[in-house]
Amino acid sequence: MIIIDKALENLEKKDRPIRVGLIGFGFAGQGFAMQLLEGIPGMRLVAISNRTYKNLEKGLKLLKVKSYKTTNSQKQLDQLIKNKTLAITSDFKLLTNSKNIDVIVEATGEVEFGAQVAMACFKNEQSSASRKKHLVLINAELDATLGPILKNYADKAGVIFTQGDGDQPAVLMRIYRQVKQMGFKPVMVGNIKSLIDPRRTPKTQAAFAKAHWQRPKMITSFADGSKIAFEMATIANATGFPVAKRGMIGPRTQRVEDAVNLFDKKMLLKTGLTDYILGAEPSFGVFVIAYSKNPIKRRYMQVYKMGKGPFYTFYTHCHLSPIEAPLSVAQAVLFKDPSLSPIAGPVCEVITLAKKDLKKGEVLDGIGGFAVYGALENSNIARKENLLPMGLADGCILKRDIKMDTALTFDDVELPEKRISDKLWKEQIKIFA
Repeated sequence: MIIIDKALENLEKKDRPIRVGLIGFGFAGQGFAMQLLEGIPGMRLVAISNRTYKNLEKGLKLLKVKSYKTTNSQKQLDQLIKNKTLAITSDFKLLTNSKNIDVIVEATGEVEFGAQVAMACFKNEQSSASRKKHLVLINAELDATLGPILKNYADKAGVIFTQGDGDQPAVLMRIYRQVKQMGFKPVMVGNIKSLIDPRRTPKTQAAFAKAHWQRPKMITSFADGSKIAFEMATIANATGFPVAKRGMIGPRTQRVEDAVNLFDKKMLLKTGLTDYILGAEPSFGVFVIAYSKNPIKRRYMQVYKMGKGPFYTFYTHCHLSPIEAPLSVAQAVLFKDPSLSPIAGPVCEVITLAKKDLKKGEVLDGIGGFAVYGALENSNIARKENLLPMGLADGCILKRDIKMDTALTFDDVELPEKRISDKLWKEQIKIFA
């Protein structure tokens, strides 16, 4: 953070700010925009794209933004950016094609649409190197489903693919890297949840969603366990740490410090572990368990009230997505350093389970809907059983009846036609088999 703020201040002095294009203007997109519009030295929000103008203009009114211009012309958008006027459009490709934008922030939470944005950043229609874009995601769903193959395309394009800071996975990676730098061996990445109930639906979560300015489907994905599965899949793919069982263990405890005593220490040391704890304080934080057998280091840790060891819990009490996400923008553009991205192929996947008894012919309503929920599974098991990724479930048509809590396979569904996400999924499986 200290290095980043000084580097950004230097850009501001030179009047050469990082030019940011934002795609998606819901809860996350508006929060990110707020940060840049309030003024971050060395960084400027130059264009926003949202599929519906109505919601875009509603969000701008909420943020009290009065100075902007609407366009569907590439030439005009580029000129508006030159003139330092905020450009808004419903055509995201104007942003990915613009030579006056350095980095795209994708904040839709959608897999199929997000995949289209990503490929437009990495494999730009106009092919010019200057038009290829770094991509910062506020979209764990996309990263969990297609992160490895998108990282592969980003590497070939010579740009950075990363998740944004502030969401749990990137905050976990920040702690993971810090702990490793201090000479400890990270052995677990952990989330902290207060509730998981796979029976929750947009109907049960409607009032809570309204009170917290979010869509019922998004809030439902938090409550039914799908969101944590997506988040933890991305940190599993970034660390190589598997899960101990389908859906994770998720033991209940009152204090995060007690996490060191709740998991199999042999497994922690052998493979590492991705999991969560339930009901602990601080309830909005994340933690990393790390190990050191050095007796002198253990003596220091005991002096500093970290316990007797050799396992230690390091945690932060909060994650502030999308408020912290601009840090990842600067980290990617200035230092070519992703906050969080896959190290290779999938380690864990989010699989699809029936939220209720489902009937042949039903159309699945995807993440946070009434029909299905997601759970984390090791990728080798998911592929052996041909399980349907939750990120591809939206719009699938059931070929047969499915009992509640049954994991769906590709054989159980008919996929929608001509989706780029399905094409990328098949490519990901082939490359990382």
